[in-house]
Amino acid sequence: MTEARLDAVSPGRYQLIGELDFDSVSVLADRGRALFSDDGDVQVSLAAVERGNSAGLVLLVDWLREARRRGRNISFTCVPSQLLALARVSGVDELLSL
Repeated sequence: MTEARLDAVSPGRYQLIGELDFDSVSVLADRGRALFSDDGDVQVSLAAVERGNSAGLVLLVDWLREARRRGRNISFTCVPSQLLALARVSGVDELLSL
């Protein structure tokens, strides 16, 4: 298992790395507050996510909810096929604009 982390790439751009599972999302949820520290839109790349489950999907929905609460836009790019399939089955793919 690779420890999950959220790295800043540039202002407003971040990259999730590792596994999005029940063990990692609580730490990432707290780190997610950093997503909204700057003004402007937020983009999160999931290109380096090795694996994800429903907890990872809940994390993305939580960040979307926080973005809306703050009047901001957030987008997710390079979503792994496993998470994309789970989002489609769960009916949140359109909510997350995947």
